[in-house]
Amino acid sequence: MTHILHRQIHASLPVARGGRGVELFDAAGKAYVDASGGAAVSCLGHGHPDVVDALKKQAETLAYAHTSFFTNEPAEQLADRLIAGAPEGISHAYFVSGGSEANEAALKMARQYFVEKGEPQRHRIIARRQSYHGNTLGTLATGGNEWRREPFRPLLIETHHIDPCYAYRYQEAGESEEAYGLRAAQALEDRINELGPDTVMAFVAEPVVGATAGAVPAVSGYFKRIREICDRYGVLLILDEVMCGMGRTGTMHACEQDGIAPDMMTIAKGLGGGYQPIGAVLLGQHIFDAFAEGSGLFQHGHTYICHPMACAAALAVQDVIERDGLLANVREMGGYLRERLEARFGNHAHVGDIRGRGLFLGLELVADRSGKEPFDPARRVHAAVKKEAMQRGLMVYPAGGTIDGTRGDHILLAPPFIIDRVVADTIVERLGEAMDVATA
Repeated sequence: MTHILHRQIHASLPVARGGRGVELFDAAGKAYVDASGGAAVSCLGHGHPDVVDALKKQAETLAYAHTSFFTNEPAEQLADRLIAGAPEGISHAYFVSGGSEANEAALKMARQYFVEKGEPQRHRIIARRQSYHGNTLGTLATGGNEWRREPFRPLLIETHHIDPCYAYRYQEAGESEEAYGLRAAQALEDRINELGPDTVMAFVAEPVVGATAGAVPAVSGYFKRIREICDRYGVLLILDEVMCGMGRTGTMHACEQDGIAPDMMTIAKGLGGGYQPIGAVLLGQHIFDAFAEGSGLFQHGHTYICHPMACAAALAVQDVIERDGLLANVREMGGYLRERLEARFGNHAHVGDIRGRGLFLGLELVADRSGKEPFDPARRVHAAVKKEAMQRGLMVYPAGGTIDGTRGDHILLAPPFIIDRVVADTIVERLGEAMDVATA
């Protein structure tokens, strides 16, 4: 009997009792390799002593101070740290408690930016199908996760969606990667012109699509063309790096690998590594200047913004990543894990695509490899893989509806940045056993 309203009411969940390194332990003492970092959160694994020590010290000093009265040192230091390593033009940080709050705040920043600039007619948002930007009403409306959107559709604001840059499903036979990227990006320009260029406020996209489609990176050149289109029409580019950012793909920011800088970027999961709830909007100087030279405020806020404990935890996490050279390990172990996955599943009858960047990797499952035909959604193959993996002491992050919100299954892997070859081998071995049973 539980008094918690769990995500799945009839599920029987093990009780997490502890964690150390790449493993979590349940109340019975069973160990689970956390190959997904929960939901791509636990970038340092569990129980890291440096982060625990930072939290203890901060709790003894200052646990909370409301931002209408005070700023605080951890928040100021974290902002300085993030802006020093941010993409070109990014000048300020706004700290919240998670990814959904970050994306909600970014949407409101975009709207207020145009109000301050005297362009109040700009209010339309364009995003991509099969995206995920959060579970608040604004971010749910913006995202393209149809399963999550459907029950709440009457409550959602009007938004507009184009196809994602999803080469496995949308690149045509004989079409070059460059040609496909330009064609996919052209959909944005077409939609802007259809809606009226002076009415469009922002385009929102994940550089590497996470939970809804399973670690789908854009092809080379796509985002450079997207940046050009946004500049041409005065549309703000908001990059959602909540899941794929903060080192997960092998560079601190995923968009570095696409050679662009956004007007705003949202970050969360890997920012604090799960040690405290924290997210942030990183915003360009031009956004800040519009607020500073206009009303002098950002008309938004939450009780726990700039929370000292959360910011102290995030600072400690980022210190460890830099000190221990973990981005290099993400690149090295990401390459090794990709090789092992290719060796184990490259000819698997039910694995159609292996994709991703760094330690952010996805496997798309299919009933028919040659025709890319998905499994019958009623089979819930993704859930079966998760169940079989958990029985073998492995945590992976699966989802269904990969293709269109109903059809398709994928498995997402996002292990901690601290993994080594032994852990990578264990992940592949246990996932292989789970996949073979679940897809039989």
